[in-house]
Amino acid sequence: ETERHFFADRHPLEAFLPLNFYELATSRVGMFSVMAAFSIRAYDRFRELLQAHRFDVVHDNQVLGYGTLLIRASGVPTVATVHHPLVVDRRNRVLEGRSLYEKVQAIIFYPFFMQEVVARRLDRVVSVSGQAARAVRQAFALPEERVVVVHNGVDTELFRPCDEVPKRARRLVFVGRSDDVNKGARYLLEALNILKDEVDFRLTLVDDVKTRLRLAPRLVREFGLSSRVDFSGRVSQEGLVRLYNEAEVVVSPSLYEGFGLPAAEAMACGTPVVATGAGAFPELIEDGATGVLVPARDVQALAAALRRLLADPARARAMGAAARQRVAERFTWRRAAEKLVQLYEEVGR
Repeated sequence: ETERHFFADRHPLEAFLPLNFYELATSRVGMFSVMAAFSIRAYDRFRELLQAHRFDVVHDNQVLGYGTLLIRASGVPTVATVHHPLVVDRRNRVLEGRSLYEKVQAIIFYPFFMQEVVARRLDRVVSVSGQAARAVRQAFALPEERVVVVHNGVDTELFRPCDEVPKRARRLVFVGRSDDVNKGARYLLEALNILKDEVDFRLTLVDDVKTRLRLAPRLVREFGLSSRVDFSGRVSQEGLVRLYNEAEVVVSPSLYEGFGLPAAEAMACGTPVVATGAGAFPELIEDGATGVLVPARDVQALAAALRRLLADPARARAMGAAARQRVAERFTWRRAAEKLVQLYEEVGR
């Protein structure tokens, strides 16, 4: 039997004042100090819990802050999941920056040095794909045996084909933060600008309603796509299941993905995915069988892939059925949990 404790950030006013000041001050100069500050708060809470509990393993979820080192120094084996190293985000933001100011801001923002220092001192680092594991080993100079691959999973009982939800002809779905340059929304909208006079598509863009979107609404207006693009805002998991089932194609034009959870969820619902060949997508999607892969940032290739798949619903249905089978066989949460338990037993001996 496993007893679990989750450390989540408390209200900042509950933390000690110097840390609040540090977090506020550094954010004002464009630094991403949340992870360092949270890790110190987590360590503070961890010390309180140690008075009443004995922990076999601590699992850090991509914080890799200095507080994580203090937890490890207490003698408890510590592992961390890293979906991908921040150097990937930094590189893409620098490449996508439209001005020198944006490029410099991206370099300052990411606390890559801290994560590198912490990752090298943990018992294991968990990566969510083989490609992410290679990136982590390279970025943090870790030996191969210190990095373990545990693919993310999908709840295949929730995310499933629904016969009661009919497909909507030429319906496309994008799920992700459209203002995040890594998600590639710009390239999807540029591809749709190419297709708008020849394909009668409609796109549902699922984004977080709590953010003030800038990029996608501007491009939709600029390309004259306002009548063809719906912004749904954040939806429930049940709502996502319906959207995935309604779609003929789900599009993931990311510049990099450590795994690609929306793509995997769509596949579990029996919907083919057009994605880039970046990051872990080639591990998730079998090109030509369960979806289509195109080069990242290649707008013409993305437009061509969408054109072909939307013109051939029978092929899209066959790909969707194969996609469902692939996820059910390889990417379930049960499979992921079994690998994590094996890892906990190994480091906790």
